[in-house]
This record gives sequence, C-alpha cells and structure tokens, in this order.
Amino acid sequence: MRIIIDSRKTIEQNAAAYFERAKKAKRKLEGAKKAFSIAQGKMSALAEHVLVKEKHAPRVLRKKEWYENLRWFFSSDGFLCVGGRDAATNEIVVKKHAMKGDVVFHTDMAGSPFVVVKSEGKEIPMSTLEEAAQFTACFSRAWKNGFGYLEVFYVAPEQLSKEPNSGEFLPKGAFVVRGSVQYLKPKLEIALGKLPDGRVMVAAQSAIEKRCGKGYLVLPGNEKASDVARRLIASFDVHIDDIIPLLPSGGVKLGKEMK
Repeated sequence: MRIIIDSRKTIEQNAAAYFERAKKAKRKLEGAKKAFSIAQGKMSALAEHVLVKEKHAPRVLRKKEWYENLRWFFSSDGFLCVGGRDAATNEIVVKKHAMKGDVVFHTDMAGSPFVVVKSEGKEIPMSTLEEAAQFTACFSRAWKNGFGYLEVFYVAPEQLSKEPNSGEFLPKGAFVVRGSVQYLKPKLEIALGKLPDGRVMVAAQSAIEKRCGKGYLVLPGNEKASDVARRLIASFDVHIDDIIPLLPSGGVKLGKEMK
C-alpha cells in the first residue's frame, strides 16, 4: 500500500487526515451494501412476480374436441391422426377409433403408441403416412433412448386382434398383428406450431408448415420439457401447460425456428 505524507503537516495531522478518509470510505461501503441489499430485494420480488404470472396466466377456456384427450395432429393433407398416451388410451384408440379404411401405426419397440390416421372414406396419401410414422416414432420409447431413427409399421385395423396366440398373454394396450405389414423409417424430430384457432399442435415439420405456417423444431436432448416450454410461451402466447403435455417423454432440445 502506498502512503503519501503531506510535508506541511505534522505526523499527527497526517494520521488524522487518513483516519477521516477511512471513516468516509467505511460510510460509503455501508451505503453501497445497503443499496445492493435493496436492489437484491427488488430483483427477488420481480422474479417472484414473473413466476407467479407465468404459473397463473389466464388460459382460454373452450370446449375441447374429443381427440384432445389423446395425442393428435392434422396432417399436411388435412387428415386427423390420433394416438395413445399410455396402455389404456392405446386400447381406446384401436378399439374405438380405428375404423375400416383407416391406417394404424405402431413399432416393434415396447412402450410405443398406436396411432390411427382417420381416412373419412378418402385415400390416404404417402405424405400423411410419413407424417404419422414420424409422430409414432417420436412418442415411442426411442425418443427417451436418444435414437436418431426408428422403424415404424402400418396396417389396416382389421389386422389387429386381442386374441393372443396359443400360450401367449396379451397385456392391456397390446394387440396381435396378423398379416403383412409395411415399414417406414422416419427420423426422430418433431415440430410445434400454433393453429389459426389458437391451439398448439405437435407434428412433423411438413404438417406444421402447412397447418400453422411457422413453428419450432424439437429434437431429443438433455433439457427438461418445462424449460423448453417456458422459452416458447412468449412466441405462442399461451400458458405453459398448453405446451408441456404435447412434448415427447424424455429429454428435449429446442431446434431452429421455422419461418
């Protein structure tokens, strides 16, 4: 430490001057600490306000469509596709919603959804079949396991049966597939967009581009679904709980914005 002595003053006078400077510095330090403490309090209050606002932001109440209790999306060609969320809803999707003329998707991996493309009496184009296959793969266990691609097969509803083969047991949500199957191998990436009616939809990029116009890609990753959803609520102007249930189970990563 460098000390400057005023030669015009005595040692006692120099010491007294430094003592006064030290007292002033101490007062300034105490003032700075107090200001910092006040600022910290304001920041904490602001953060709490933002958190409360996020948690309790008003949600638009409307009558839900029947398929919104399941996983769902509209393909780029306008076909409704519905899928199970668990074993119980897999049963519902196949038993209640798979009709003649529809197409049912599944994988050979345990923990995969059954996804039904509703034909409504129309021929289903390959573009919709590919989007349904990608949807099925993304909501299978392959996402949580970090796969890049997964084989997905599709069959007619009448090829599915609850009658097990001799000596086999068929658990809830499972079906026996009989006859030939067709396979597709989609990559595991999904996209989110906002429909004109305000609902957030999760589907293949091509479907989001056609039905929503713009959105965001989501890939398998290490982030929590809640963290990714929190980053999207401002862009979609929706409640965080309108996004989290739509994301695949497991770690996620926010990809590029689609414009």
